Amino acid sequence: MRVAIVTGSSRGLGASTAIKCAERGIGVVVTYNNNPEKADAVVAAIAATGGTAVALKLDVGDSQSFPAFLDAVKEQLQAVWGRKTFDYLVNNAGYGLFNPIATVTEEQFDGLFNVHLKGPFFLTQALLPLMEDGGHVVNLTSATSRVATAGVAPYAAFKGGLEVLTRYMAKEFGERRIRANSIAPGAIRTELGGGLNGEFEAMLAGQTALGRVGEPEEIGGVIASLLSDENRWINAQNIEVSGGYII
Repeated sequence: MRVAIVTGSSRGLGASTAIKCAERGIGVVVTYNNNPEKADAVVAAIAATGGTAVALKLDVGDSQSFPAFLDAVKEQLQAVWGRKTFDYLVNNAGYGLFNPIATVTEEQFDGLFNVHLKGPFFLTQALLPLMEDGGHVVNLTSATSRVATAGVAPYAAFKGGLEVLTRYMAKEFGERRIRANSIAPGAIRTELGGGLNGEFEAMLAGQTALGRVGEPEEIGGVIASLLSDENRWINAQNIEVSGGYII
């Protein structure tokens, strides 16, 4: 059985991705930071449909914790799947902050940087020795790095940096046949940044060609499909999945 590590998968896009991967027969390492109960619920949902998953704690914003996470992954790979390697890494964990540039503090800036760019860089580096040749890294970027949206400058800037990093990963990991792509969601109904209220959702829907915001499973399904062998020739791409957001 192939195995995926999906960061930040106790809820939202990550949970949907974990479930969609399991539906395709992929074992899943679900990670959480503050809510083990929600992570356990995702594991239970996967188990209920015949899939296999485990939940591990991971703070993507704390790179000093990555060696301990690596040890935990090694232990679970062997115990649950009888393997020493895994196949797919989905760098999804993140959070939103809506502040104009004039009011963003250095602490807020650093927090977003650590989770959205530094974390994926060094987590991928740490896990790379365990990744099977022919594997795949998928990074979650954002349509906000294409369309300037007031109040999300640091978040969007780091997502843009992650998009660039994805191409470098594809370049440098290619000798091991490891692909790297990124998925850029548009407006999605999740808890990111506090979620959507009615007025905000209506505005976003009005800016989207299909006339609505997206649902988490519409992103998770794309990611699970991208991991599959049928899409093995897609590499070094940033794929926007937004329903036609501000086109």
